[in-house]
Amino acid sequence: MSQEIIEAVREIERDKGIDEGALVSALEDALLAAYKKTPGASRHATVEMDDDTGDFRVFSVELPADIEVRLLDEARERKLEELERLEEETGERQHTLISDDDLDIDWSDVPDEDVKREDVTPEGFGRIAAQTAKQVILQRIREEERRMMYDEYIDRVTEVVTGIVQQAGDRNNVLVDLGKVEALLPRSEQVDGERYEQGSRIKAVITEVRSGTKGPQVILSRRDPELIKTLFELEVPEIADGLVEIRGVAREPGYRSKIAVESH
Repeated sequence: MSQEIIEAVREIERDKGIDEGALVSALEDALLAAYKKTPGASRHATVEMDDDTGDFRVFSVELPADIEVRLLDEARERKLEELERLEEETGERQHTLISDDDLDIDWSDVPDEDVKREDVTPEGFGRIAAQTAKQVILQRIREEERRMMYDEYIDRVTEVVTGIVQQAGDRNNVLVDLGKVEALLPRSEQVDGERYEQGSRIKAVITEVRSGTKGPQVILSRRDPELIKTLFELEVPEIADGLVEIRGVAREPGYRSKIAVESH
């Protein structure tokens, strides 16, 4: 199974563009978390993958007492700063009682002669590695696909798109299938008097793209003046050819629209 993990990681890098080193680091982090749940696990440990065999090994790490205390203090300070940032972002008070076991210390700068390592790989760890690898790989693939989808649609803000209404109601938000992603046409961006029947095709402007845990959320508008401008560009040859330029759009959605043009 170890060689299969290596082959899978390299195949994903080729096909999905996910960096092999980043994927291996994610696997090592996930396996370290799994190891720390085993009875008698060492407080400080690291998981490393053998590049040739694909085997994952667990090493306990022992440090001189004074260095360990210093690194724990630094880790606690980082954790508190992280909690403070989270509290500012969410407005919710965070739990600040932090034990040493909750801290991840960084001993990368400690001289090798001060670090005592011992192989403490548990029996059957290869099976855990195989199961964890599948989960981490699938998770990273989903994350990469969501990132790529977000990058694609964030570049299309202000673009007019055509989609198929999936769910609609006079007082509800409307869900629109754009092919790769399901977009949202909020009530506030709908035109008074328009009815959106399920299965019907509509044009709308992408006004916003939000990053979400399940993928990007694309927000549409039928009220944005950019919609009228683009429709005129599509329907009027002189505008499409650049002979006439739209200089401004004034719109009362559902009632009337006016455009200011300039001839060249």
